Amino acid sequence: MNSKELRAKRAKLIEDARAVLPSNRVPNGEENRRFDAMMNEADGLKAQIDRIERADGMMAAQLEQFRNGAARNGTDPEQESEAVLLRDSAFNTWMRRGELALNEEQRAVYAQCFEAPSNGNGAAPGGWHLAPRPRAALGTGSDTGGGYIVPQGFYGRLIDAQKVYGGMIDAAFVFDTASGNAVPIPTDNDTNNAGSILGENIQVGTQDVTFGAVTMNAYVYTSKLVLVSNQLLQDTAFDLDAWLAAKLGTRIARIVNTHCTTGDGASKPTGVATAAPLGYTAGNSTTSGETTSITYDDLIELEHSVDPAYRKGARFMMSDTTLKVVKKLKDGIGRPLWMAGLAVKEPDTINGFPYTINQDMAAPAASTKSVLFGDFSNYFMRRVAGIQVLRLTERYADFNQVGFLAFQRWDGQLVDAGTHPIKCLQQASS
Repeated sequence: MNSKELRAKRAKLIEDARAVLPSNRVPNGEENRRFDAMMNEADGLKAQIDRIERADGMMAAQLEQFRNGAARNGTDPEQESEAVLLRDSAFNTWMRRGELALNEEQRAVYAQCFEAPSNGNGAAPGGWHLAPRPRAALGTGSDTGGGYIVPQGFYGRLIDAQKVYGGMIDAAFVFDTASGNAVPIPTDNDTNNAGSILGENIQVGTQDVTFGAVTMNAYVYTSKLVLVSNQLLQDTAFDLDAWLAAKLGTRIARIVNTHCTTGDGASKPTGVATAAPLGYTAGNSTTSGETTSITYDDLIELEHSVDPAYRKGARFMMSDTTLKVVKKLKDGIGRPLWMAGLAVKEPDTINGFPYTINQDMAAPAASTKSVLFGDFSNYFMRRVAGIQVLRLTERYADFNQVGFLAFQRWDGQLVDAGTHPIKCLQQASS
C-alpha cells in the first residue's frame, strides 16, 4: 500500500475506535481496552506512513543534492554520484579493516581529507590538520587506523537516527556553526512601547530599545564506546554503515534530547520544559485540582495563555502517555479534540494544532509539566558542524575487537525576550 491508502485505512480504524466509546457515560474497562487496541493499531499504521513518506522525501533530497553538488563542482549528476559512492566505499573499508586496507582510489579519497598544517594552528594528534571540506564532518585519532572525515551518506544516516529517536530536533530551530565559540543570540522586548501623536511644534520624544542576549555554548557529547568483533567487521554481508550510524546517532540523540527537554542548564543545555513558564494549572477550572488527568478546558486555557503572535506557528509537545489521555477528550458538543491527518504528509492535530511526541516529557502526575504549547522555533539547538569518529584498533586487539566512538557538540536554549513563546500545563500538586 502507498501512504495515501494507508492513511485512508488508518482514518477508518480511528473512526471505528471512537464509536466504541459511549457518549452518555464513562467507558467501562472492556470498552477502554478495545479503544486502546484499535488506537495502537492506528499508531502502527502511522509509523508505516511516516517511513514511506520520509523515504520518498529522502530520495528527492538526495537527487536534489546530487544536482546541486554537480552545479557547484561543474560536473554532471552521474559524476557527482560516483564521487559520493567512492567516499562511502573508502569510509566503509576504513571502518572494517583500517587505513592500510584502502586501495589506490580509496587512499586518494582518504588523503584528500587531510593536509599538513601550514601554521600549526588546529593541528590534531599525529600532526594532521583537517582540511575545510563541504558536507564533511571532522575526525582524527592517534590510535592505529586513525580517524576519518565522515562522508555525507553516513552523516545523514546518523542525523536521521537522531530525528527518529528524539522529538526536540524535529520541533526546535536547529542551526550549525563551524566552530564551538560561544554564540550570543540577541533579543529585545519593545512590546510595552507604542508610538504617539505629535503636536504642532513639539519635539519628538525618545524611547530607547533595551537589548538582551541568550548565549549558546557547545557541550561535548559522546556515544561512548561501541565494540565490534573483527569477524563482524569482515563480514561483507553486514551493513556496518547503517548499524554504526544508528548506534552512534541514537546514543547521542538520547542524551541531547533529554537535556534539551529537561536539562537544568548546569554545564548542560537548559531544557525547554525547564525554561517554559506556567501557562495554566490543570484543574483550575474545576472544584478540585487534577494531579493525573487533563481536561478539554485545560488545553484551551493553555493555548490562550500564549500570545496570539506565537500561536500562528504553535504546536503541542507531550509524552505518548499524555497523548493517550488527550485522544479521548471531546469538546462541549462531542467533537474529538484529536484528529488524524488524512492528506499525504498532513500531520495529526490536537484542536487544529500539530504536536510532537517527546518521551522525555513527564507523564501526568502531581506537579509535573505534562504538556508544552507554543512556537518551538524559539527554542534554539546549536550543533557544531561535524561529528568526530574514532577507530580504536590496538586498545582491544587482545579481544579481537575494534572500538568505535563518536563526539559531537550541542547546546539548547529557549530564546525568550520576555513574552514567553512557549508555556506549560502543570498538573496540580494535590
